[in-house]
Amino acid sequence: MPTSLSTFGVLLLLLFISHEGGFIGTADAEHDLIATDSHNHRVHRHRRHRGHRRGEEFEYSAISCRAYSASLDEFGAVGDGVTSNTAAFRDAVSQLSRFADHGGSLLFVPAGRWLTGSFNLTSHFTLFLHPDAVILASQEESDYEVIEPLPSYGRGRDTDGGRFISLLFGSNLTDVVITGENGTIDGQGEPWWGKFKRGELKYTRPYLIEIMHSDGIQISNLTFLNSPSWHIHPVYSSNILIQGLTILAPVTVPNTDGINPDSCTNTRIEDCYIVSGDDCIAVKSGWDQYGIAYGMPTKQLLIRRLTCISPDSAVIALGSEMSGGIEDVRAEDIVAIDSESGIRIKTAIGRGGYVKDVYVRGMTMKTMKYVFWMTGSYGSHPDEHYDPKALPVIQNINYQDMVAENVTMPAQLAGISGDQFTGICISNVTITLSKKPKKVLWNCTDISGYTSGVTPAPCQLLPEKQPGTIVPCNFPEDPMPIDEVKLQRC
Repeated sequence: MPTSLSTFGVLLLLLFISHEGGFIGTADAEHDLIATDSHNHRVHRHRRHRGHRRGEEFEYSAISCRAYSASLDEFGAVGDGVTSNTAAFRDAVSQLSRFADHGGSLLFVPAGRWLTGSFNLTSHFTLFLHPDAVILASQEESDYEVIEPLPSYGRGRDTDGGRFISLLFGSNLTDVVITGENGTIDGQGEPWWGKFKRGELKYTRPYLIEIMHSDGIQISNLTFLNSPSWHIHPVYSSNILIQGLTILAPVTVPNTDGINPDSCTNTRIEDCYIVSGDDCIAVKSGWDQYGIAYGMPTKQLLIRRLTCISPDSAVIALGSEMSGGIEDVRAEDIVAIDSESGIRIKTAIGRGGYVKDVYVRGMTMKTMKYVFWMTGSYGSHPDEHYDPKALPVIQNINYQDMVAENVTMPAQLAGISGDQFTGICISNVTITLSKKPKKVLWNCTDISGYTSGVTPAPCQLLPEKQPGTIVPCNFPEDPMPIDEVKLQRC
């Protein structure tokens, strides 16, 4: 039920003009009640290192702490897994958004199963999930607004038209935290997967989280399940921290990518465990002529301590939508299990753009189809208006310090005729083959570079640089700006 704003507004006015917040009443010894409305919705003033959790204390790490908090159940939400709480989530965020310029706010999601449709986030805001809290995504199409395609894509990924808004959505925001004590956001994607497979959807499936045109984003310490499509999609955004996530989807369902940074700058992804029917991490920056025109690259991306299982896709994919450019990507301490490929670069004639300055080291792989995979003929285009003269630039790609076991084929490296992929370095890599490997172990066309200390012996297009000596590839040691971001204890 919508909240009456008049009473709430008067109380906020009293709050803001009084000294130190002008507390109105007291909730308990640790939280001061500063506002109630006609429906008895409460917002509380935080004390340092305290959260609003029914008399309990909790601490968490975040890019920003908050001055005020409220609990979802105080907005009429019912955590029975059946009652729709879309209005409660929207009301809560709307009320708390009033504190954006006064220390920010936190919405606590208590234990329970909270069914909801899409709702928008706000600036200087934290969504915090109790360990036994489950946000259940509605399976009804009517609970998701249809929004315009991304300008760098020109159309939806599933269909020609628009797209269903994500479960958690935000645009033009600053300082947003989605975190908890390993609570769960469940996309309940099975009906969506079936409709997509049968061609019954008019619009592109919703993601679990999409935040666009925003700065200062943290997504951490949560479990994500069964998204209708991609799970986490920051786009046109900067200064993004993603850490401590578990993302699980059936390995037989396509397009359930884990984390897809898209035209983003200064992003750190670390300590994540992902099982997916598609790429665990897919780095993107727009599609063909639309991405070229939008011209926003993904750059300054740091990935570390990732564990991935993806039998039909890549652990880390660069592309195929890379028309705005991808550069300065650093990945280290990666574990791949039962996956199609370790690092895959996907592009095509018509993409334009570039993938350059990629550095990967410290990767352990077990049961792989490919270790290294590059393809210049990935195919799909948004429409027939792409420019066949728009050729991608792939250069300065560095892989080192890797061990792989039970591998069917070490490398499938195919550039584009007349548009070589250049500057490839592979160093200190040991690959053990499966019982039935491919006859051709290294298939290389239209590429150039060198190798050092790699077994089995690579193709002739990647000659040994200094036989008998391991020559390392480049890996920048200067810190990225996102690595300088330190979390606070709240």
